[in-house]
Amino acid sequence: MKKIIIALFFVSSGLFIACDTAPETADVSRVTNYPNLELIGAESVIINQGDTFTDPGIIATEGGNTIPYTTSVSGRFRGGTTLDTSRPDIYVITYSAVNQDGFTGAITRTVIVADTGDLTTDISGLYRSTVTRNGVLTAQYTDLEYVLIWKNSNGTYELSDGIGGYYDFGRSYGVGYAAPGAIITANDIPSNSFSYSTFEVSGFGGGCTMNSMTVNPTARTINFTTVWSAGFTFNVLLEQVEL
Repeated sequence: MKKIIIALFFVSSGLFIACDTAPETADVSRVTNYPNLELIGAESVIINQGDTFTDPGIIATEGGNTIPYTTSVSGRFRGGTTLDTSRPDIYVITYSAVNQDGFTGAITRTVIVADTGDLTTDISGLYRSTVTRNGVLTAQYTDLEYVLIWKNSNGTYELSDGIGGYYDFGRSYGVGYAAPGAIITANDIPSNSFSYSTFEVSGFGGGCTMNSMTVNPTARTINFTTVWSAGFTFNVLLEQVEL
């Protein structure tokens, strides 16, 4: 009989201890509402050089309540921290908000600024690119978006990617593996007379040389070849996008 009473005492004591410690842990965990960000307007916008762009912004909330957000801008190919519609580039606008617990949320919008040349007197433009490397073409490297050609103040043209976005877009390596810096001098566009600078493939290195550029104003296309010292030859077809 004593053993039964002692056992019941210990069980009862355990119950009292559990009940006594519950209030100490009741408030240890709580719910945090992460920032909820929603774009106002389109995720991607294409505008003509010189046009006005008004950023529609976003809706930022935390638990249903509006919270403030910050905005930053980065030019993908030409740098810069402001969206300059007089300067062709692919601009990425990043919107960020922080909740009361310090957690950050972010969302982006792409704004493409481009000039559209007539391909008779001006080869500027926004282009989709299809790239054949060493004679091999697959769907992965077809209709890549986008390659830009813009006109510099000295009258030369510059290409955002001298291998047509093969690694940047085709393999999704990002802009760190584009081939920027290709400068084109148009001696005479109708007769396809051009001069070219050398440039490198970012991320890998190695010099590149362009040649054999052919402009077709009727089809609104540009073809060229780039030879990379790493042992690859890229044949690039650019198809101008109508803005």
